[in-house]
Amino acid sequence: MSLADKVLAVNNDLPIRTDAPVHSGKVRSVYWLTPADSQRLIQEKGYDVASDAPLAIMVISDRISAFDCIWHGEGGMNGVPGKGAALNAISNHWFKLFRENGLADSHILDIPHPFVWIVQKAKPLMIEAIARQYITGSMWRSYAKGEREFCGIEIPDNLEKDQKLPKLLITPSTKGILENIPGVPAQDDVNITRKNIEDNYAAFNFSKPEDIDLYEKLLKQGFDVISDELAKIDQIFVDTKFEFGYVTDKSGTEKLIYMDEVGTPDSSRIWDGPSQREGKIVEKSKESFRQFLLNHFPEPDILLNKDRMPERAALAKDNALPESALMDVSQTYINIAEKITGQKLILSENPRAEIIQILREQYGLID
Repeated sequence: MSLADKVLAVNNDLPIRTDAPVHSGKVRSVYWLTPADSQRLIQEKGYDVASDAPLAIMVISDRISAFDCIWHGEGGMNGVPGKGAALNAISNHWFKLFRENGLADSHILDIPHPFVWIVQKAKPLMIEAIARQYITGSMWRSYAKGEREFCGIEIPDNLEKDQKLPKLLITPSTKGILENIPGVPAQDDVNITRKNIEDNYAAFNFSKPEDIDLYEKLLKQGFDVISDELAKIDQIFVDTKFEFGYVTDKSGTEKLIYMDEVGTPDSSRIWDGPSQREGKIVEKSKESFRQFLLNHFPEPDILLNKDRMPERAALAKDNALPESALMDVSQTYINIAEKITGQKLILSENPRAEIIQILREQYGLID
């Protein structure tokens, strides 16, 4: 079996019973179950959700996105071996720790396979909740150009690249295009201030104003739990993006939960501790792949300049990357997953066939 066969690149064509279109993101695909199947599983499996809650099957893939494009490699490699399993294993580990530490639940109800989550429908906050402990990446690029205010927060002069910030900084941005919010451009992923959120809390999907404090608290607590655990294996949690939403439990109580993924190399920057102390940054996240792309192509501005999106899309479509570049990403993801979870990551020989078999035999979701 070739490397390309072990990669789950296409995840939106599984024969899962659904009467809704499959929603495909950059990495995950979501299959909304029929009301009959949702209710049956809630009863059979005893999930702590309302009896009529919509459920979905969320299938991760091994695709790799960077700079808002999906990339592929030589030899038909349309993803990175082990990436999907690593992301899910890391998220599962952190979600479990969050629950054990009394923080909040996640949208995950069940994990039938390393690539698959059964999730409940949540009402998402329209916020990418970002927390930063160091100044690096896009924030550093803006700071180097003279910016000193980030999301309404003033930060001091004389900071150096990759320096630790005086305190954890919360720099939220919009999730999707939000219209008719004063002072907030109708564009995806624009920085917003806490005042923007307070003045328009309902537009960001908050049920009540005091939940703004709760989301910030859960963001900080989640960041601290991950940061403390990573410190135990001498890794540094640099910055991250969390997502939140509302669900209703069995008793009819609405609660704010963590959604999507947390603390993964896709959604966070993680640095190697020993290297950082020697003055060298070694990325244990997708940042190393971004740096590879910036060095690989002669005109990095295409990747950094949002006005050159058509050229960027063509670059990703027309260029098969060296297999070695994707295997470097594979090693980074597998190694950090095994370090975090303390367990060897078992890679599927044929993830697609395994998923179909489990969902048919144990969940009755495939005819």
